[in-house]
Amino acid sequence: MDVKARLSAMMFLEYAIWGSWAPVLSAYLQSNLHFNGTQLGLIFSLLPLATIISPFLGGQLADRYLASEKVIGLLQLVGGILLIITANITAFKPMMWLMLLYCLVYAPTLALTNSIAFINLKNSEKEFGAIRVWGTIGWIAAGWILAGWRWLAKSPEGVALRGDTLLLAGIFSVLMGFYSFSLPHTPPKKDTAKPWAFLEALKMLKDKNFLIFAIISFIVATELQFYYVLTSPFLTQSVGVSQKSVSFVMTIAQFAEIFVMAFLLSWAIKKFGMRKTMTLGILAWPIRYIIFVIGKPSWLVIASLALHGFCYVFFFTAAYIYVDNIAPKDIRHSAQSLIATIILGFGNFIGSLFCGWIQDLFTNQSGQVNWRGTFLVPTILTIVCLIIFVAFFRENNKSVPEVIEA
Repeated sequence: MDVKARLSAMMFLEYAIWGSWAPVLSAYLQSNLHFNGTQLGLIFSLLPLATIISPFLGGQLADRYLASEKVIGLLQLVGGILLIITANITAFKPMMWLMLLYCLVYAPTLALTNSIAFINLKNSEKEFGAIRVWGTIGWIAAGWILAGWRWLAKSPEGVALRGDTLLLAGIFSVLMGFYSFSLPHTPPKKDTAKPWAFLEALKMLKDKNFLIFAIISFIVATELQFYYVLTSPFLTQSVGVSQKSVSFVMTIAQFAEIFVMAFLLSWAIKKFGMRKTMTLGILAWPIRYIIFVIGKPSWLVIASLALHGFCYVFFFTAAYIYVDNIAPKDIRHSAQSLIATIILGFGNFIGSLFCGWIQDLFTNQSGQVNWRGTFLVPTILTIVCLIIFVAFFRENNKSVPEVIEA
């Protein structure tokens, strides 16, 4: 198997794990375990919290001490075991602590899989999209497997068995753990003169444009959680999608992500440059949330899930490419960990707690959620982000991938 195929399989498994639980766990927790919005926000804040704490350690290990593929393999094996245990938990507090442990070992692998791909590709800016798209395919595959499993089980509760979404994620994690040891050997750079790579990565924030980019990435990431945490309960409670089908319906977003990543990302960066591409990505966010605010017709709300392709790929995937272009070669792992910490860490952590609080704020005493008011909040905030980004961010020449010309 050639390098591209091995990296593609890596991305498939990495995001199949996340895609098994992230889109639909909130509907399971609220409908089956009766967690409230605050508890929901806390559970979903754990991966972002772990992304703040652990990726710098993972980046430091991979940059200076251990081969990246070994770090990923060991972390995924431990994570798989933790997920399988958590699948059988129904009480909030023990689930919260087990999920925190799991997230602490999974979080570093998000940045490390990006880094191992960038390092082992000859032309990362041109080729990364075609590799990363397999992560989206893995996310879709997980959603379809879960939906099929639930339909075959014919359970009146809408799930195949207790914690089915977490159990499936655990199985994928164990597979990823064993597979990781066959990835291209990516040794650390032990001969560098600067041993603390993450400190060097932090110095990138001294650049004005990178700082603005980081701040906007943080704010947009907070609004990303309104989609990940609240869309599945919104679809099941307000739009009429059944719990058995919700994981299948939500893969519309990932199909759109595949199309945008495979066919439009490289073209957009070449045609418009990094700044305008990311601007288009930010613009897609308020458009989708406006449709959620309107809330009907159902077909339009479901179709608007396809805007996720532009939201995520044109901003967040482009952001990883931007960082890879401007980061010094000997700290690329830690630079990717830095942006992962800002987006997947601080942004998603605050966003998870914020969206859970907003849902509770717009929930009446009988338990009915005012979804229009709930989604009006991220609509306004993403419009503000768009204005600030256009007004203040400027890309330097190094952030424009020369390889796009090839």
